[in-house]
Amino acid sequence: MYQGGSDGFLGPRDPIPLADEAWGCDLEAEVVVVTGDVPMGASRAEALAAIRLVGLTNDVSLRNLIPGELAKGFGFFQSKPASAFSPVFVTPDALGDWWTDGRLHRRLMVDLNGQAFGRAHAGVDMTFDFGTLIAHAAKTRALGPGTIIGSGTVSNRDADGGPGKPIAEGGVGYSCLAEVRTIETIRGGAPVTPFLKAGDTVRIWAEDDKHHPIFGVIEQTVTTA
Repeated sequence: MYQGGSDGFLGPRDPIPLADEAWGCDLEAEVVVVTGDVPMGASRAEALAAIRLVGLTNDVSLRNLIPGELAKGFGFFQSKPASAFSPVFVTPDALGDWWTDGRLHRRLMVDLNGQAFGRAHAGVDMTFDFGTLIAHAAKTRALGPGTIIGSGTVSNRDADGGPGKPIAEGGVGYSCLAEVRTIETIRGGAPVTPFLKAGDTVRIWAEDDKHHPIFGVIEQTVTTA
């Protein structure tokens, strides 16, 4: 888990400002929750009870800045610029059976430049549910109302248990470029898919059974900062 800056966020249709394409700009489609008061040392059950709202985020990463920051031993900061959030957040009760065991049981839809890029299921292969994540964050501190906790990038294994496949190959695709680039490197020795550049468009949403967006839609275009 990392702690990101909370002094400013991008709107769901705001552009993604990118000063240098060499920084390796990546989208990260995630589920997020907003908590009420969480006491220090809260249990998983107490943490789950503190969840007030559920939404989505594009948790932008600058991949080529990450190695240098991690090498210093203090984690992310420059490599994690402002994130965008969905225009609508929903209470867990309103989600009904789609919210179970601290997980959102819907597919996270991601389009890149108008093409289907990801259709991964947010309730599958989630290593740590939100109760566990919140309790981890609250181990040594109380969390105040309005604390936002992200799931991490949504990802599914392939049906055979191996790495996920692109949608064009019958898989559910990906929720970030780093994953597909890693799989391309494993398969062919080098990544093929480029990171985001000016003019690229990203669309992130989740649908109900009638194909209506539950949380509205995040729609962003990368622009030169």
